[in-house]
Amino acid sequence: MTREEKSIVIENLTTQLADSTNIYLADISGLDAGTTSNLRRACFKAGVKLAVVKNTLLSKAMDASDKDFAELPEVLKGNTAIMLSETGNAPAKVIKEFRKKSEKPLLKGAFIEEAIYVGDDQLDALVDIKSREELIGEIVGLLQSPAKNVISALKSGGGTIAGIIKTLSEKEG
Repeated sequence: MTREEKSIVIENLTTQLADSTNIYLADISGLDAGTTSNLRRACFKAGVKLAVVKNTLLSKAMDASDKDFAELPEVLKGNTAIMLSETGNAPAKVIKEFRKKSEKPLLKGAFIEEAIYVGDDQLDALVDIKSREELIGEIVGLLQSPAKNVISALKSGGGTIAGIIKTLSEKEG
């Protein structure tokens, strides 16, 4: 690979890192072609972009990025695949599901919404991370429940002003 080609790859990687809020680094060494193809298929179905990268080029892209990857460049040893996703836990779920049939991929590290996770032992914690949409759904549900309680109380009060006042006074007491 020429110096010019390397600089183009670094520039592309830097752009991908800048555009992604959820970045996983995994070790997929030792997977045969068929298994790797199955992993790529699983990633595609989950909306995860998977690419095998050269460690030195990825390290230079991390250095060129505006993001603080802390100790993540230190895990760039051996074979490294980068997994990019819109959903924070999607790559972790793909890895965990895939590991039911294979020993790999192993999680090297992850950058999730500014937080750094290093090591394969972090996989379960990453699977449990809720997506932005899941959190918004929970908040909306929590906000709706008091309103539903008031509405049901008003309905059970008979609909008369006296019934509504009585129901509201019982709720406060």
